Amino acid sequence: MGHTLLGVLRLFLLSTLLYGHAEGGDAVLEVPAFTLFEGDSLSLLCKNRASGSAMTASFYKDGSPIQNDRTHHSYTTGEMRINKVSRSDMGRYKCKFDDETESEEKELRVKAGRRTVTLTADRTIIPLGGRVTLTCSVKDPDGFRYDWYRETSHSPGKTPLQTDEGKESNRVISQGGKYTCRGWRRKPDVFTPESNAVFIEETDPNKAVVTLQPNWSEIYRGETITLRCEIKDGGDTEWEYEWRTTSSEKPPNQNEHRIRFASASHSGDYRCKGRNKHTQHSSTDWSDPIKLTVSDKPLLTVSPSWLSAAASVTLTCSVTDQSAGWRFYWYKTVPAPSNTYYSYELLPGNSSGTEQDSYIVHGQTHTAGYVCRAGRGDPVFYTDYSTPEFVWSADVHSSASLTVSPDRAQHFTSDSVSLSCEGNSTEWRVKKSSTKDRYWSDCSYWGTMTGSTCKLESYWPSEAVYWCESGSGEFSNAVNISIQDREMILLSPARPVTEGDSVTLSCKLKSQRFSSTVFFYHNEKLIQNDSRWELNISAVSKSDEGFYKCRHSGQESAQSWMSVQAVSRPESSSLPVLLIVRLVCGIVLIILLILLYHYRPSEGTCFNRPIQSESSNTDHVVDQNEAQCDTYASLLPGGSQDVTYSSVELKNVGKKGKQHTPDEGSVYSGVRTGAADDHLTYAQVDRHNKGKGKKKKAPLATDETVYSEVKLGSSVCKKRGEEEETKC
Repeated sequence: MGHTLLGVLRLFLLSTLLYGHAEGGDAVLEVPAFTLFEGDSLSLLCKNRASGSAMTASFYKDGSPIQNDRTHHSYTTGEMRINKVSRSDMGRYKCKFDDETESEEKELRVKAGRRTVTLTADRTIIPLGGRVTLTCSVKDPDGFRYDWYRETSHSPGKTPLQTDEGKESNRVISQGGKYTCRGWRRKPDVFTPESNAVFIEETDPNKAVVTLQPNWSEIYRGETITLRCEIKDGGDTEWEYEWRTTSSEKPPNQNEHRIRFASASHSGDYRCKGRNKHTQHSSTDWSDPIKLTVSDKPLLTVSPSWLSAAASVTLTCSVTDQSAGWRFYWYKTVPAPSNTYYSYELLPGNSSGTEQDSYIVHGQTHTAGYVCRAGRGDPVFYTDYSTPEFVWSADVHSSASLTVSPDRAQHFTSDSVSLSCEGNSTEWRVKKSSTKDRYWSDCSYWGTMTGSTCKLESYWPSEAVYWCESGSGEFSNAVNISIQDREMILLSPARPVTEGDSVTLSCKLKSQRFSSTVFFYHNEKLIQNDSRWELNISAVSKSDEGFYKCRHSGQESAQSWMSVQAVSRPESSSLPVLLIVRLVCGIVLIILLILLYHYRPSEGTCFNRPIQSESSNTDHVVDQNEAQCDTYASLLPGGSQDVTYSSVELKNVGKKGKQHTPDEGSVYSGVRTGAADDHLTYAQVDRHNKGKGKKKKAPLATDETVYSEVKLGSSVCKKRGEEEETKC
């Protein structure tokens, strides 16, 4: 009997040592058997083995009691909650009841990194009468179930959604709101972090529409345009607006988006929708997209690029959309070396713009720059200014001129080239325009500007037009300069040569002498081929103008244009007067010849003839000069000056010693004209009777010269046998 009681006592003591006090029961600590992620939340439970319920207990980690803090908190229910575990929470845990009954130690494992929990929706807008499916995805999802939450403007805070114990990771909804989810497990409780939020909107039956004002889907850089989001049949509802665009400029969430200075970054599709302010999660469908295209500024072209004598300049301003009622505005550029950009002045006669897209500038003689812009609408919306375009002149003028040193059009890349500005200014800049892309820049980009001289850093081949701009707003002459990396260049004048001057063109090799024939070409035509490396033109003319190049031993220079200026020859002011005088003289001479032919001696003339006296049958000669045809001066009463005179010389020509009667039907006249003064013209007519005379004697004709008055339109003459003057 004694031995039996002793055995029972031994068993009781052993049980007490192993399991604690009998009245407290066994302590059991529940710790997850799987590995947690940082950020997971955990509840440790200390339960009585016999009853299975939690009891008030103390918790220990690695033998030390756990103190309550921001992330660790124990409850009287025998629960220790750890919010958002970290790697520092790893270790061996145990719990102890008040009766000193302790649980076994168990290990808590924590993996580095957060557990990803992602909520997605098959669409974010619930169509009218439709639904949306949400999906909650948890990393290492084995054993997890899901909690779902919804938040709206009417019910602030998260509202748990009823679940069928959350077994499914998908959930179908038909209401708008802000949705989140998380995963959880039991025994003990483990909760994942909350997922991202997904906003689901219900579709409002009203329709959103994007409009443009002005209604131009294609606009130009610099123009102003307004986009509006309008809700059709929206009534008095207050709306919030949202925009969606493929452009790089996202509009603010307002119903109106005003683009004040359009650029290429504004090009793209624009859509909008409205959201009911009172429901927050009720919105319209997205509007249909409207495409906005922002084109670059207008394109200006000038023709010609180089000015010639008396040539006009035609400006053309091009826009893509030709059907928008454009008006075009034309400007000249005004340089200011202190400013990188130009100022613009309106050209005459286009303050209100022109309907035509072209404009002609007359009388331009110097280098000049031009820009244009276009405007349309009421009020007028303007495009940006075009890129400046230049028309160049090689003529040098005193207010601004450019010289090149050395003075030639082509240079090697190793040459030192200086461009100097001279004129009525102390402030200068040198600019160039590439002939390849017409991009213009100033000396600071490709050279060194010192005072009024730019030293060209010609390390790379180039071909460009260079000119000076003064602080007083003047452009100089332009010079075309070519920088070559060839072995041979043509040395030709950089500036125009004057007609009549001597000019020498020559070929230059970079590193050797000429050893064979050198060929010179003018406009691709061979003009010299011999051993001379120079082409001499003793007196250059306009026909020598053109492109020149040279060749030697298979190498060829680039070609350069040589311009020839004509010598100015002012016209004499007396030239028109001389032409008029010659014309009048010619007309008068023709009239004289007609008159002389019409009024022949057979019909009446003034000449020396015999007159018979009434008292005698004897013939005697009366001096006609005294009786009837006195000197021409005596026939002009008052000394009239508007009279044309003819000198008629009548001669009998026959054999010596015989007299002949003049043949009245034959007139041989030699007409000599001479001006007595500024208003008189004389014609001397010599009459000669030739051939054999008749046997009948006739009075001798005197060889003296007489003059008769000839008036244009009427003639005074006497017929044979008549004493009175009659008008012929």
